[in-house]
Amino acid sequence: MTIDHPVALAPAERAVRLLGGDLTEKALALHLDGLAGVDAVGLEQRAAGLATRSIKTSSKAWALDTIIRTCDLTTLEGADTPGKVRSLVAKAVTPDATDPTTPRVAAVCVYGDMVPYAVEALGSAHGDPDAGLVSVAAVATAFPSGRASLEIKLADTRDAVASGADEIDMVIDRGAFLSGRYGMVFDQIVAVKEACRRADGTYAHLKVILETGELVTYDNVKRASWLSILAGADFIKTSTGKVSPAATLPVTLLMLEVIRDWHRLTGEKVGMKPAGGIRSSKDAVRYLVTVAETVGEEWLTPHLWRFGASSLVNDVLLQRQKLRTGHYSGPDYVTVD
Repeated sequence: MTIDHPVALAPAERAVRLLGGDLTEKALALHLDGLAGVDAVGLEQRAAGLATRSIKTSSKAWALDTIIRTCDLTTLEGADTPGKVRSLVAKAVTPDATDPTTPRVAAVCVYGDMVPYAVEALGSAHGDPDAGLVSVAAVATAFPSGRASLEIKLADTRDAVASGADEIDMVIDRGAFLSGRYGMVFDQIVAVKEACRRADGTYAHLKVILETGELVTYDNVKRASWLSILAGADFIKTSTGKVSPAATLPVTLLMLEVIRDWHRLTGEKVGMKPAGGIRSSKDAVRYLVTVAETVGEEWLTPHLWRFGASSLVNDVLLQRQKLRTGHYSGPDYVTVD
C-alpha cells in the first residue's frame, strides 16, 4: 500500500489513508498494536555489528565536520540566563576560534523564554543550517515531563514560534501513551504541529521527543515512532536528556528503521535526533554509520539528522585539531564496503 502525495496531506487525512478507515482510537490501536514485534536480540546484534564498522580512512575530516554540522548545542537549566545563551550562540557560530574552516553547528536549543536572546545574538548567522547558518530550537509542551494541559502546551509552543523559534522540540504524554490512549497522543501532536504555524503560513519544524527511557520496551518505541510520524512529526527524537537511559544505538537503529519503512511507504523523509549520552567522536561516528547503512547517506544533513549532545562538540573539536596538526588520536576508521 502506498499513500499518494503524502506531503500535501494533513496528518489526520494521511493517517486515515494508511489505516484504511476512520481515524478512531480503535483504528489507531489496531494498527499500532498490530505492528510486528521487535526482535530484541536481532536488533541489538545489528546495532553491535554496526558499532564495529566505520567510514573510509580518507573521510576522517568529513566525518568530524558532519558531526559538528548536525549538532544542536543545548542549555536547558533552571539557572539559564541571557548571558549564558549568548555564550552558547557564540560557540555555535564559531566552534573553534583557532580554525575559521570549522563549520557551524545546526542549532542552539533553549527554553522558550530564551528564544529572543538567541535570535538576537545570532543576528545574520540565524537561518537554515543546510545553508551554513544556525537555527533556534525551543523545547516546549511542558518539557521535560509533558505534564500540563493541552492549552498550556499549545500556548508554550505558539509563544516560542512567535519569538522566532525555527524548531520546536515537544515531548509526548508518556502516561497517556503507556496507558494505551494513542488517540490522545496523536491529537496532541497534531495540535502542536498546527501551533507551529507562523503568521505567513509556514511552519516551524516539529521534533517529537519519545523519551525512550520511559517507554521501557522496544515495541513501545516502535509504536510511538509510528504514531508520531502519522501525526505529522518532522523529526522523531529519542530523549530529553533528563532521563536515563537516553539515546542508545539499538533504540536509534529501531527508530531509523521506522523512518526507512515510512519513506518506502510514502516517499516522505522524516528526520531523526538521538539526544543524551553521546559524548565522544568515536561514538558519534557509529551513529553516522548506522544512519548511512539504514536510511542512506542522504540523511546526513542538518535537515534530516541531528545530535542532541553539546559535550560531544568539545571532543570532536579536539580530534579535529589533532587531525589538522598531525597528532590525531580519534576513532580507528576502517573501510565500509
